[in-house]
Amino acid sequence: MTATRTLIREALLLTMDPSRPEPFVGDVLIEDGAIVQVGTAVEEPPGTTVVDGRRRLVTPGLVNAHMHSFESTYRGRYERLPMELWSLYGYPTLGAEPLDDELLYLRTVVVAIESLRNGVTSILDDLDEWSGQTIDSLDPVFRAYADCGIRASCSGNFQNLFDVNVLPYADEVVPPDARALLTSGRTPTDDAYLDFLRQAAARFHKPSERQRFVIAPCGPQWCTESLLVESHRLARELGVNYHVHALETRTQIATQRTFYDDTLIAFMQELGVLDEATTIAHAIWVTDRDVEGLASSGAAVVHNPISNLKLGAGVAPLRALLDAGVPVGLGTDGPSCNDSARLFDTIRVAALLHSVSSPDPELWPTAREIVTAATRGGARAACIDDQVGTLEPGKRADLVLFDLDTINFTPAGDVYRQLAFSENGTSIELVMVDGEVVVEGGWCTRVDEPALLAAFRERLGGFARYHERLEDRYRQFEPYIAEIHRRCAADTSDFKQAGRAAAPTA
Repeated sequence: MTATRTLIREALLLTMDPSRPEPFVGDVLIEDGAIVQVGTAVEEPPGTTVVDGRRRLVTPGLVNAHMHSFESTYRGRYERLPMELWSLYGYPTLGAEPLDDELLYLRTVVVAIESLRNGVTSILDDLDEWSGQTIDSLDPVFRAYADCGIRASCSGNFQNLFDVNVLPYADEVVPPDARALLTSGRTPTDDAYLDFLRQAAARFHKPSERQRFVIAPCGPQWCTESLLVESHRLARELGVNYHVHALETRTQIATQRTFYDDTLIAFMQELGVLDEATTIAHAIWVTDRDVEGLASSGAAVVHNPISNLKLGAGVAPLRALLDAGVPVGLGTDGPSCNDSARLFDTIRVAALLHSVSSPDPELWPTAREIVTAATRGGARAACIDDQVGTLEPGKRADLVLFDLDTINFTPAGDVYRQLAFSENGTSIELVMVDGEVVVEGGWCTRVDEPALLAAFRERLGGFARYHERLEDRYRQFEPYIAEIHRRCAADTSDFKQAGRAAAPTA
């Protein structure tokens, strides 16, 4: 077989390789989808396609380490709802019906298109289906990502405890008839869940084809101890990421105080499900001891600042996590609690938000730390850092080429700062995954974007009417969940978040 070679010549390279932290002008040689050489004056083998890198910046592809593509069907639908109230309408199960393959495919492909066009080459999609996830419902999702060419890690999100049963004050606030409705569904047994996970991994976990399966219990409070332990054991057996939401809101602080003897992070440590295969999404309301536990276990955290702000969830203690050595990636979260899949929005907010966390500017995150989280840190959080996240020999050729003559890079300044504070994706000229050009001139090369978006818009009218019926069924529960939220917020005002000593005083 003839080797396929590409040489990017004389570009400004930001490798994110710790051994080469500073940008330099050099070359990247790619062969059969892998980076084989990074340096200066790289020899051009015969038959090589040469890309002129002059006045161009090349970085590793961005990694969106936590998102929910299924929310793309109700982008722009909600505001001014705390997380527990938002999820009441955004994750309805009563009367939910399976969606057809075409809509599952279209809602995924629009996320893939938006991601690629904004420099995201790897995505971790934490999937859920209100009607119950099946092997067949995963198929169009993986197919959509494969068609677009993005590197995708997709989960089967699961829980076997009802939300209302793990909410503080529910016994006092939620009337018996409403509680009966909220617990009227059936949850599969541990064995049924584990069988589903094994089947899904066998069918979809294909790293050589840019596709991975992820095991994702929704959160420690929503799963029995046995399911948490057995699913973690399966993740280690299969060599896949174990992806868990934890301590996203103040209500979840109250949950751990009401139902657990210790924090949820300590609970996971005690169960033995916190290790280097584990990724915690959010980790906002963690204590200093939690941070120590995360660091010592090797677990990673995904920071989702935009959804955390929109849902009023809180501000994660980023400085404490970074200083402890916890690997941190960035995520957009879903296109309903963020309203986009643009990771550059998340990068900018993450770079700015934490300046209000302390009066000491020495504790504010640097642009370099944020760009690291969007690349190498995200790859580590998604457990794919053996393949992507840096530009170095042996890694897959997932990279982004920026035009340095755009307004975003004029005048030329510190590259890290301009990526964090100035860039918004409009300077992107070319995106590669596995050495294949998947975005060029602002368009995805593998799919017909206008036709797919038109097909998606055509389906959204019927979906909106269906979703409105589900929302109507859940409106009766809003006063109860709002009261629980109010009480939990009041009860947790004394909580000492990690790094709180650095917070400004009144």
